[in-house]
Amino acid sequence: MPTSSYSPKALAVVSRPVAAYVEATNSFDLEWLLALFADDALVNDQLRDYWGKPAIREWAERDIVSQKLTMDATTVIEHYGKVIVTANVRGKFDMAGLPDPLVYAFYFTPHGDRIVQLIILRNRYDV
Repeated sequence: MPTSSYSPKALAVVSRPVAAYVEATNSFDLEWLLALFADDALVNDQLRDYWGKPAIREWAERDIVSQKLTMDATTVIEHYGKVIVTANVRGKFDMAGLPDPLVYAFYFTPHGDRIVQLIILRNRYDV
């Protein structure tokens, strides 16, 4: 059981860097997005690791900014200091064969005002 559950509108109350991540993603602001991560942060997107800001920059530029990826948060859960945001995701990528809505879970580990770890997985309801 999660320790706390919040409406998506309460995201800023839960974690400022996580709320800012959603805003930066939806505004396609690469520099703002990068500023939210610790220098030695880890992003794991679909089982691929991106360690440190240079790798995170390449990932964000390719998979968020150039794809015009947007997140519509549907649930926010705080669990022992971690923040899990479930969101419907859209972008200018090929949606053929993908479910609609396309739902991803973003598992954030904030530390102070930075994100030190982000794990992104597509939620599957067909298994």
